[in-house]
This record gives sequence, C-alpha cells and structure tokens, in this order.
Amino acid sequence: MSLLSSNRVNEKDRLVSGGILNRDNHLIQLHHVEKVYQSSAGEYRALKSIDLDIGAGEFVGIIGRSGSGKSTLINMITGIDRPTSGEVLVGDTTVHTLSENQMARWRGRNLGIVFQFFQLLPNLLVIENVMLPMDLCNMHPVRKRRACAMKLLEMVGMQDQAYKLPSALSGGQQQRVAIARALANDPPVIIADEPTGNLDSKTADAMFKLFEDLTVQGKTVVMVTHDSSLARRVARTVLIVDGEVVNEYVTRALPSLPPQLMLEATRKVQPMTFQPGATIINEGQHGDTFYIITRGTADVVLKRSRGNDVVVDRLKPEQYFGEVALVNCCSRTIASVRAAPETTVEVLALDAESFQTLLAESPDFYDAMQDIAKQRMAKNHLIAEG
Repeated sequence: MSLLSSNRVNEKDRLVSGGILNRDNHLIQLHHVEKVYQSSAGEYRALKSIDLDIGAGEFVGIIGRSGSGKSTLINMITGIDRPTSGEVLVGDTTVHTLSENQMARWRGRNLGIVFQFFQLLPNLLVIENVMLPMDLCNMHPVRKRRACAMKLLEMVGMQDQAYKLPSALSGGQQQRVAIARALANDPPVIIADEPTGNLDSKTADAMFKLFEDLTVQGKTVVMVTHDSSLARRVARTVLIVDGEVVNEYVTRALPSLPPQLMLEATRKVQPMTFQPGATIINEGQHGDTFYIITRGTADVVLKRSRGNDVVVDRLKPEQYFGEVALVNCCSRTIASVRAAPETTVEVLALDAESFQTLLAESPDFYDAMQDIAKQRMAKNHLIAEG
C-alpha cells in the first residue's frame, strides 16, 4: 500500500486519515535495529539496538560525530542498506522485508532523497533531472511532467536554469535542483543526508529554510547534519554516539554534558512513574537520586518558617530536580517534590553514584549544576523567610 493518495490534501491529514501510520501511530519506526558489518578485522557494530519513532510532519535532525552511525541509520530508513536484525517501518511498509525490485518502486514513490554530493546526472538538463523520477515511477501523465518539473524548479528558485547542464551551476544551485528532484513524485517523507555539507553558510541557510517550508506543508523531513547551528534550529534532534541513540530528554535537559557522557547517562537512567499527588522527594531527606521529567508536571513544595506549605515552582518535561543535594555531596534535600494533583508524572531517575561520576568527568557539567543549585537554594531561602 502506497503512502501516497490521489487526493491532494495536507500531508499530515492525508497520512492520518488514510490509516497508514504504523502500529504505534508513528510514520517512521525503528525497533531494536542492529547493523553489523563483517571485515577482515572482525565484526563492527555500526548500530546497536536502535529504537526511534518519528511522527508525520516532524522535522528531525540526526546529529553525531563522523563515524557515529548517522548515515547508516538513514540508510536503514531508505532501504539503501538493511538491518542485521530488528524492524524498520515507514507508514505501513516493513521496509526491511522488501525485495530489491519492490524497494526501488516503494522508494521512488514514497521517499525524496537529497544527497550531500547532489548526484545529478551530468548529461541531462536540469529539467530532465527533475523529470527523471516521474519517468521511472510513472507518477504523472507524460504530457504534464515537464510542467510539473518547472513548477518544482520555480519553488526552489531555479526555473531560469532549467535548460542548462548541472556542470553550469554552482554547488548551491545544484542542491536546489536536487531538492526539486526529490519532490518530483510528491513524497510524504524527505530524507537529506548532509545536504548542506558542501555549501557556504548563506546557501546552507537557504536550504534549511526550504526544508522548514516543506514541513509547514505537512512533509516529514529527516536530515543528517554536522552543522551545529542548523541542528539547533530543527524542531527535534536525535543524537547518535557510537551507534546508539542518546535519550532525547537527557540531551535536552543536560546540554553541558559531552556526547559520550550523555550516552553513559542514557544507559544508566531508569524510568519511574508517580501517580497524581504522589511524593517523589521529601524535604530534608538524604539526597540519593537525580530526576528528569519526561511527562506530566511536578510541584516543588517548600515549608515556610511559620509552618505552612507553598508551591514555589512547577516543573515540566525536560526539567530536572534532585541535583541540589547531590552537588553538595549527598546532603539533605531543600524542598519536597510531588506529582501535580491533576497529572501522572514520568521521570528518568539516575542514582547518586552515576550522577557524581558525571560531575567528576565533566567540569562544564559540574559548573552548570553548581550554578543551578545555588540559584535554587537562594530562591528557596527567600521564599521560606517570606
């Protein structure tokens, strides 16, 4: 079953109303994906038990150092490579089970792929490069293909270059043409592997704006990038370290940690759930756990000098607590933390020993936690005295 529909509607509405999101209501899902390569030196695990969900209409940046597994991950989604084990689903298609012929047809109709080195055919005119996917997949009436290609070139500002060969264009112009070609069959998913890697900053910014516009139209964009400035602008980033995906809440809550320590934290955190109103930390108890909120809200509660309780803060997902006692060498907690009365709270819990290891191994993380602890202690002291 194709991801595409004959009705020209918003991509996100089409994907949802068409009933072709996969079994967990995600457009793209990788489940326990492993990739092992064999070489004369032995086995190399490029991907290690990857779990990743991407929803319709998301703009996701895949980031990580060279050799971390970014491109291998993208190749799993596109079917360019296959997992050694695990599942890859795009819509209702189990990509890893397709034959080569099935894969080519499916990919041509459902994915638009933008490569770092453009990969335009040098002996075809620009407009012919854009028309090529239409010809291969027979997606538009023959008489309309040239007009469709010209509209796509207009969208990327390249209509005046339509009848030139790629060699006559600059790198930025060729990448614009490559994006137009990727959109030739109106795919719901755009995959871009380092699309700005060979472009100057101004041209890279223009490329990024094009991808943003596509997500506004309902397209799902997954982009591998090493450009940290661009990565900060995407709605969501997925960090890969040594073939493993770092927990996204760890990444967002603790940006001062270096990537390798983020991965160590990901391996150590344990999920916990607290019912509405449940106490997570009691004021004055021995501090032994650091918490990152992943769902729901938690109230920070302080007992004033005259005895009554007051809510001094409400913490949301990606915020954390418990660091004050741990930064001060496992001293007593300075406030209580409770699940808000109206919501269940889900957290990632990190034990004191693991937290202290992170402090010891990252001076930047230590300084950041010290600053936060001092600010919270000063704020709580003022409120307690009020």
